[in-house]
Order: sequence, then C-alpha cells, then structure tokens
Amino acid sequence: MKYTEFNSPLGVLCLAASDMGLSGVYFEQHRHFKGIQGWQLIPEHPVLQLATQQLQEYFAGQRQHFDLPLDMSAGTPFQQSVWRALQQIPFGQTCSYGALAASINKLSAVRAVGAANGRNPLSIIVPCHRVIAANGALTGYAGGLKNKQALLQFEADKSRHQSPLFT
Repeated sequence: MKYTEFNSPLGVLCLAASDMGLSGVYFEQHRHFKGIQGWQLIPEHPVLQLATQQLQEYFAGQRQHFDLPLDMSAGTPFQQSVWRALQQIPFGQTCSYGALAASINKLSAVRAVGAANGRNPLSIIVPCHRVIAANGALTGYAGGLKNKQALLQFEADKSRHQSPLFT
C-alpha cells in the first residue's frame, strides 16, 4: 500500500492507494483506520497525486464529482454495493439509510446498510457523509460527527452558490 497525507480544511487526511486505485481516505481520528504500518510514503504516486488534486478542487468549490480509479476490494460484495450506491447521492443532497437500502433493493437490511456505510474507507470521495437518519438527525460518521456536519454544510453552501465555508 502506498500513501500520502493531504492537509484539508478539516485536518490531515491519509490517502492510500493500491495498484488497483485509491483505496482509502482517512481522517486523523478515523474510527476504522488501522494505521500506516507497512505502507510506503509515496506522494508522487499517480493515483495519490490525482486524488490530492481532486480533493483540493473539491475544497476550493471547483469539483462536485470525483473521477478516480477506486479499489474497493477491502469490502465484501454487499459493502461494495452500498459504496457504489453512495456515489449516486448528488453533491449538496442527503438521503436516509432507508432510502439507501431501497436504492440497492435491500429494504429489510437498513442496519446492514448503515454498518456498510460506516465501514466506507473512501471518506469524501465515496460520500457516506451524505447519509442521515430519516428524521434528519446526523448519526455516526467514522471521521467524526463534527467533520460530517462541516462537509454537509460546505456542500449545502456551495450548492446554493453562497460564499465558501472554507477559505
């Protein structure tokens, strides 16, 4: 595994890549991040450079969709189906866990969908922060609720063409 660090407005993110593509975007206090032991620091890795560039554009308000090769092989087939569905939630919008479960035809698996959402290793890129409770409450986020709230506010502001949250 190759990695680099990206200084985002929300703190340092660890970006990880395999030979297949970007495999992780982790906040400093990411709940499921196991660390960089055995990884190689290679900031010039092409996928890591592209991810860094696209994250810079995102935080500058110049990008709403990511176009990166992704390696989701760390997840089960079910988790991967949830992670692919997350990519369909538009910038600046949210959906409930129930709606996410319905989008993959697993209405009875809302809790499993929530668990898969929480295990998403590609924060921001695969926008698990856009999933909220049916009552509108912000629920768990592996990168921390403060970061989830900041991302949702940033996207809401950008989608309304207001001044940027991050300067």
